[in-house]
Amino acid sequence: MTVQFLLFVKSMCSSFGIDIRRYMPGNSYWASIACMLAHNGINLVLDVGANTGEFATMLRKSGYKGRIVSFEPRIEAYEELVHNANNDPLWTIAPRMALGDFDGEISMNISENLVSSSIVNVLDAHLDAAPESRYIGSEMVPVFRLDTVTGTYAPSHARTFLKIDTQGLEKQVLAGASRLIPQLKGLQLEISLRPMYEGDGRFVDMVQSLGNMGFEACGFFDVFSDQRTGNMLQVDGIFFRENG
Repeated sequence: MTVQFLLFVKSMCSSFGIDIRRYMPGNSYWASIACMLAHNGINLVLDVGANTGEFATMLRKSGYKGRIVSFEPRIEAYEELVHNANNDPLWTIAPRMALGDFDGEISMNISENLVSSSIVNVLDAHLDAAPESRYIGSEMVPVFRLDTVTGTYAPSHARTFLKIDTQGLEKQVLAGASRLIPQLKGLQLEISLRPMYEGDGRFVDMVQSLGNMGFEACGFFDVFSDQRTGNMLQVDGIFFRENG
């Protein structure tokens, strides 16, 4: 296959809004995270904010063979999540719940696009870039601290990686995981470059806070940009222990 042909294919795909890149660490999110998990010997992934299981499914396709425990509060997504994990014996679905900094019950805002649903209020900057993220309803969901529930799922000897995608609630999830955090080998969380949800953590503050916990930044990947301006609004940040 000639270079000219590959460039032609890449150009044709670009005209349809598709970008083709070589699958390798450095320019592919999934190649990078698969490499990082393997390098750090991760054998347990806590998937907080699992939606219907996209993250766990892609981890499997990328070669991760360890345990996964997924958490999801939204009723409709939870039912599909359970179905998607049905044939994977190492993929556990926790009872339906949100994760935060207290144990109890709370109202969750449901967005038109579903994936932007959140316990906290969405801000105008988010709505301007993605009008379909507006809230159209709500549902009551149980909420727990990670420290309350992970004793069942995360033994101290596991090499644990925590992924948090909770639409502006990342700080609260970390606040509810003070006992779990010291045993984590790595984590990933969505970080806003400018406020997208009420009270969400800003980039510099979150990176500094994680650094104070002993985590080193290993990669940042664009997850939400303003298509009108090209400005990146949110990234997935991946962090691992400085001492492994």
